[in-house]
Amino acid sequence: MASSRPAPEALYIPHGGLIEGADGGEGPGGHTGHADRAEASAPAGYAGYAAQEPPASWEEWNPTAETVRPVRGKHRIHKKGGGGLARSSTVLGVGVIAAVGAGGIATAQGGKPPVSIALPDLASVADSLPGVGALVDGDDTAAPATAAAAAVLSSAGVTGADAERGTTDAGEALRARILQQAENQHRQADDAQRRQAQDAAVARAAATATAQQGKAAAEAKAKAAEEKRKKAEAARKKREAERLAKLAKSFTLPVSSYVLTSHFGDSGSMWSSGSHTGLDFAGASGTPLKAVHSGTITEAGWARAYGYRTVLKLDDGTEIWYCHQSSLSVSVGQKVSTGDVIGRMGGTGNVTGVHLHLEVRTGGAAIDPLSWLRGKGLTP
Repeated sequence: MASSRPAPEALYIPHGGLIEGADGGEGPGGHTGHADRAEASAPAGYAGYAAQEPPASWEEWNPTAETVRPVRGKHRIHKKGGGGLARSSTVLGVGVIAAVGAGGIATAQGGKPPVSIALPDLASVADSLPGVGALVDGDDTAAPATAAAAAVLSSAGVTGADAERGTTDAGEALRARILQQAENQHRQADDAQRRQAQDAAVARAAATATAQQGKAAAEAKAKAAEEKRKKAEAARKKREAERLAKLAKSFTLPVSSYVLTSHFGDSGSMWSSGSHTGLDFAGASGTPLKAVHSGTITEAGWARAYGYRTVLKLDDGTEIWYCHQSSLSVSVGQKVSTGDVIGRMGGTGNVTGVHLHLEVRTGGAAIDPLSWLRGKGLTP
């Protein structure tokens, strides 16, 4: 560490000695002039020091760039209000003057030769006092202050990662961190959006899968119901066929040899009601007419437009009318069984030819004889 030049030694003039440079010229101590006034006004302890120009061999102590090592490193300035840098400089200057004055006082009071005062290295002082380096640099221009301020700003907030990346400037470091933070925020937003999209896709896939499962389940259920319905229908048809087969054994057609000529509901002027109310079986006159099922004869005789008519009432209340007969073979109140002959085919009453006019009535109303016979397992 380089040392500073020692402070100049104070010039000691004995009391009453010759003072040069006074307005009264040269003379022994006590002459009138500025010297007297200076001596008279000097405080106690400073009587031997006269106000005079320093000798040629004395130099003013003023550190320069050649005598003081340049400040190394960068220091942060902590500003507390205004004038912080000026106050630090003033403190340093007052300390130096006090040290020089103390040395001079000790020399004057003790009568000993002046003591040289060695000041510490200003570089180390500058290192320990923020903002002083710019003052002791020796440059009177504004560049050192600007450099100091730039040094402070350039090192503010600079981290090791910034130094590794080479962004040691405070603005660049701040800009880099802002950009990095923005990038992180964008990345987080993108991640959140990506997660939302993934969640939405998963939800859509789950909904689609659920819908497909529901559709498959519905289709399977419908198919099972259809199969069940088909099976039930097949079972019903089977039961109906069995019932009809059983009924067929107890029911028979009213005539064996015939041709169907007029059906139920046919319209024409030949029928007083305007439509045909029965089923016509045409055949040869005298063809035997049989009881379709067992029952009781409730009517047997002439019935005007119907000619000779026989009414057979079944056990369930259904009435079977046999009309236009040529002759009757039963009487009222007689019990008959399936297939018993009850009369003969003819052409009596309001007819255009020989035939059997067969009517089926339930509750007094005429129904289609063809459908009724088929319902009994018979096929006319």
